[in-house]
Amino acid sequence: MHLVVPIKPLHLAKSRLLGEGARRPEAHAELVMAVALDTVAAARRADGVAGIVVVTSDPALTAEFTAEGVEVLADLPAAGLNAALRHGDAALRARVARVGALQADLPALRPDDLGAAIRAAGADRSFCPDHHGTGTTLLLAEPGRPLDPRFGSGSADAHAGSGAKPLVGPWDSLRCDVDTEADLRAATALGLGPRTKAAIA
Repeated sequence: MHLVVPIKPLHLAKSRLLGEGARRPEAHAELVMAVALDTVAAARRADGVAGIVVVTSDPALTAEFTAEGVEVLADLPAAGLNAALRHGDAALRARVARVGALQADLPALRPDDLGAAIRAAGADRSFCPDHHGTGTTLLLAEPGRPLDPRFGSGSADAHAGSGAKPLVGPWDSLRCDVDTEADLRAATALGLGPRTKAAIA
């Protein structure tokens, strides 16, 4: 399994979190980067994950992930999340048997939780709903099939409607995406990754 992780430019990412927080824009960008780096670092250690490609055109993110040895693909479509995922999916499917999409806002992600969800998926098209039950944190294509991402408002229902199997299990860290200060508090209670913890200290 290879995962595509799309990330908006830092100045555009997590606008709700910026609006609710008391952080300066520079501190907000640092937090967004820390969350993404922790998410990818945890995912790289998960059983069943053979590789990760980050899709972004942000130069700071590109430099950080490249320094970590993570492949970065420029977001040439620059047309939103689903377009970025289709771009990454097309590039990866030329090389690998199976592709998934992972959101970049999971600062409490534990490798064991992601590995367990991948095992539960088997070979089925599957998705993991977020902790609100409306969004999607992980989408897995069937082997050899397009990812067909349907992220956005109500993506859990959209992915279920596309025939994807919901992955609902004891993997809270995989479901805890961060869009608001309340989400960040929930992730903190689960245990943040080291970069995120340092960014909010």
